[in-house]
Amino acid sequence: METITLGKNGPTVPPLCMGTWAWGDKLFWNYGDRYGSEQLQAAFTAALEAGITFFDTAEVYGMGKSEQFLGQFMQQAQKPVQIATKFSPLPWRFTSQSVADALTNSLKRLQVEQIALYQVHWPFAFFLSQETLMNALADEVKRGRIAAVGVSNYSAEQMRDAHQILADRGVPLAVNQVRYSLLSRQVESKNILATARELGVTILAYSPLAQGLLTGKYTPEGAEIPSGARKIDPKFKKEGLQKIVPIISLLRSLGEKYDRTPAQVALNWLIAQGNVIPIAGVKTAEHVRQNAGALGWRLSDDEITELERISRPWL
Repeated sequence: METITLGKNGPTVPPLCMGTWAWGDKLFWNYGDRYGSEQLQAAFTAALEAGITFFDTAEVYGMGKSEQFLGQFMQQAQKPVQIATKFSPLPWRFTSQSVADALTNSLKRLQVEQIALYQVHWPFAFFLSQETLMNALADEVKRGRIAAVGVSNYSAEQMRDAHQILADRGVPLAVNQVRYSLLSRQVESKNILATARELGVTILAYSPLAQGLLTGKYTPEGAEIPSGARKIDPKFKKEGLQKIVPIISLLRSLGEKYDRTPAQVALNWLIAQGNVIPIAGVKTAEHVRQNAGALGWRLSDDEITELERISRPWL
């Protein structure tokens, strides 16, 4: 399988990442309703079997449960696994020590001594300045507790600032994790993608299937209703679904040509952007196998352009 280096000289990972927001999360994903720890264990195993060894989590996912599950599953893993997790800059965290303490707790839950990628979950810097935060992360790179530093939800300007503070310490900024899909292309119009390329920062694309909208599972006339908080999201109502019919039709037609699903085509389009790694959320082994079908083939340049053109309303 081809690999991608995170940033200029970070860890080398597969071109697809497995997202674990739903692992233990009852609030948004109804953990424990139709899936539990057995399904998550099977999903983890299926990912390794497919050669996907890169997992994204965060200390706030399931209030630490997501990290705990990964920690347990990794103990039985037969091959090295790369974990990306996230520090939450909560209002009561305003010192370097609070960063070190949060990292210590994540390491304990994950049962590892080093995390491949440690990201700042959002750019809230009211009490904890970017200067303090980035220097604390640089200290942890020097200590060897994290291999690479990333940010998440940072604007082009915020990313540039973080990059500069880290560069002054001789530490590269490896990643900016942002919402990016055919139905959410603001990272292009807001210059985040171009700035990341200029700085040598890899984009991790979360919600690459727009929380299921790009799977083709939900249609204006269909009976399928999403679970959890998506039930009240207007994008999943009849009017919202009608707006995306042209994109879903094109994804279906390209999928028929390559014997792939609409979701696999949508993920392949993101990978084709270059230096972009989609984070596909998984709850079951079947989800993993579906997502893995985005790898090992490539849309043509004309098809990539066609999808770009039809999704311009979402720029």
